[in-house]
Amino acid sequence: MRDGHREHLFVELVDGTRSVGNAAMLHPNVAGKKSWMVPMQALLDDVEITALLARLREVAGKHADSEPGLTLEIIKEAEYLATNASRMNYPRFRAMGLFVGSGVVEAGCKAVIGSRLKRPGMFWTVRGANDITALRCCRLNGRFEEYWEEARVA
Repeated sequence: MRDGHREHLFVELVDGTRSVGNAAMLHPNVAGKKSWMVPMQALLDDVEITALLARLREVAGKHADSEPGLTLEIIKEAEYLATNASRMNYPRFRAMGLFVGSGVVEAGCKAVIGSRLKRPGMFWTVRGANDITALRCCRLNGRFEEYWEEARVA
């Protein structure tokens, strides 16, 4: 817990999907890749990580001789998924009201930071951009006065 709020660490859904997608590269055509990805993505979405890992390792074993480089990549992705399995319980995170993708955060950054720093004719030093970003975040979070009180004390 930090500042009274529980932290949740999870692997963004797009990272899990990327790992599965790398294995799909073994298929010689687009239709084969798509037909393979749909059930694998379903396993990922449903937190069937054990079944997904078994399938990835099966594919890697089948192509070990014909595609050794790609096979090593699939094994690497499978190990990544195995290591982070506890961080990929997407249904649970969604039930908690958490977003499992970066879209909301990216949109927030664009609205909070980009809209202030990217106005016509504006140029910023790194220090200036960091300072104005801190002030803008404090203002939008309702902590503007608190920020200045802390600054006066320091």
